[in-house]
Amino acid sequence: MQIQDLPYPDPGVPDARSGPRFLWWLGRNQLRGQFRSLAWGLLHFVSVSALPFCVGFAVQAVVDRSGSRLALAGGLMALACAGNAIGDTFLHRAAVTNWITAAARVQQLLARKAALLGSALTRRVAAGEVVAVSTGDVEKIGWFVEAVSRFTAAAVSIVLVCVGLVVYQPALGVVVAVGLPVLAVAVLPLLPRATRRADFQREKAGRATELASDTVAGLRVLRGIGGEELFLDRYRRASQEVRHAAVRSARMWSLISAIQVLLPGLLLIAVVWYGVHLARQGRITVGELVTVYSSVMILTYPLRHFEEIAMAYSFSRPSARRAARVLSLERVTSAEGSREADLPSGDLYDPASGLLAPAGRLTAVVCGDPDAAGRLAERLGGHPTEAGASALLGGVPLDELPLDSARTAVLVQDKDPVLLSGSLRELLDVPASGDVGAEEALAAAQCGDVLTALVQGSLDTEDPMDARITERGRSLSGGQRQRLALARSLITDPEVLVLDEPTSAVDSHTEARIAEGVHSLRAGRTTVVFTSSPLLLDRADRVVLVHEGEVAAVGVHRELVHKEPRYRAVVTRETEDEAALSGALDKLDELDELDEIEETA
Repeated sequence: MQIQDLPYPDPGVPDARSGPRFLWWLGRNQLRGQFRSLAWGLLHFVSVSALPFCVGFAVQAVVDRSGSRLALAGGLMALACAGNAIGDTFLHRAAVTNWITAAARVQQLLARKAALLGSALTRRVAAGEVVAVSTGDVEKIGWFVEAVSRFTAAAVSIVLVCVGLVVYQPALGVVVAVGLPVLAVAVLPLLPRATRRADFQREKAGRATELASDTVAGLRVLRGIGGEELFLDRYRRASQEVRHAAVRSARMWSLISAIQVLLPGLLLIAVVWYGVHLARQGRITVGELVTVYSSVMILTYPLRHFEEIAMAYSFSRPSARRAARVLSLERVTSAEGSREADLPSGDLYDPASGLLAPAGRLTAVVCGDPDAAGRLAERLGGHPTEAGASALLGGVPLDELPLDSARTAVLVQDKDPVLLSGSLRELLDVPASGDVGAEEALAAAQCGDVLTALVQGSLDTEDPMDARITERGRSLSGGQRQRLALARSLITDPEVLVLDEPTSAVDSHTEARIAEGVHSLRAGRTTVVFTSSPLLLDRADRVVLVHEGEVAAVGVHRELVHKEPRYRAVVTRETEDEAALSGALDKLDELDELDEIEETA
């Protein structure tokens, strides 16, 4: 896989049982790139390691006054430099390719999981953690995946050099062959502590990211209630904790780096001292001493990759664990995708609550618990957050349909819909039946003033469809965002449309016009609206009261508000004292009616 071939046609099915297993899976899925990087790495490191032998050969040729051997040494040195240049260039290219392709694979997997789970993702994982995984963590994971091949090339080169030195000059070669493994493993006792500090730093950074995401998302509300400074102080404290953790982690890694510099220096001193001693005795030549000395100096370069691979693993392991946690999440379904992709039609029925939404009618659902209403809306859409019986559309369980078919048949608009940045035209460019145009949907959602506001906020356009919408629609009010999201849902024109509190931030006059517009535009289509607004309830063909997870009453608004106390308490926001007084008045009315009947008799 090359960078120009991205994205992957299919990123695969990851092994998300743990962070290390996920890293291993990533490495196995790009073996071709790993072997390519290994080959170029071997060429690079072997060429670098060959230079001391060339230098030593040249020095000895000068000592022996041999022009032919000096010329041969020059040729070998030129060949080694060419191999070094070519190997280093293509090693860097292969390493960057491995890094980017591994990170891209992780990002594709995360995007696919987010699309699969929908709004259920943020119910099970904090939004800040998802952001941290899809941004900083993918880079650390890619770093480790690409560093493995470079480390392997460096390790193989060190072994080859040690073997070559033992064969070339056994007396000094044995010293180097024994000393280098000691240098490589000298920092191992420090790695567990460094890893723990790196993990702690990652946790603190993830917490700060979550806090920053929550603060930015609620900035408008925080300013309204005067809580902006409070949350900013919390973020300052969190960021300071990240700084302290990063400093403690950096101290440990700087100690490891210092050891990686100190110990090779001590080995070099030992080699020089012992080599000079052997040269005085005539047991080695000057060229051999220069060769061994230069080899030890050069080997400090591949030795640095031992420290890098330890750092890469320490930083990528918690990142891989977080990514694996997100990727291991599954939809709560029992028989996903076991049916054909044909779209069913008919009544929408939820066996768990007993809710029935007749085909082609507008059904309003009143539920006193907003969280329970949200879970019921998700269940009606075929992607529940809890295990249980699947909702049925025309008698067909939504869980048994392919996910794309289920979402095409039933569209659920969350109570807090997200508007992506871009133009209004791009926002409304969604999969649709083609029967509902943008103008009709915007008119039904009462977006006239929103279009005016968008044009006024865009100095370079007069067409509202080309006006820019900021990230998450932050430049718009809550009611304006709700209406644009409603228009987007209406354009799709699904078989079943489920709206969760679509007008909670809209004034009553606009809400009344929206109720009329939705009722008219969705005529003949199945629509379910979760609301407690009397204006919407009065326009519904059928009203259902859901109490404690089950259907408690069915009727029309004007009938239920008089006959069902629990319904009246939710819709009119009646207090307990008011409900008791209303109940007493109802009993008095009943007694008066009985008295009139007795007098008549």
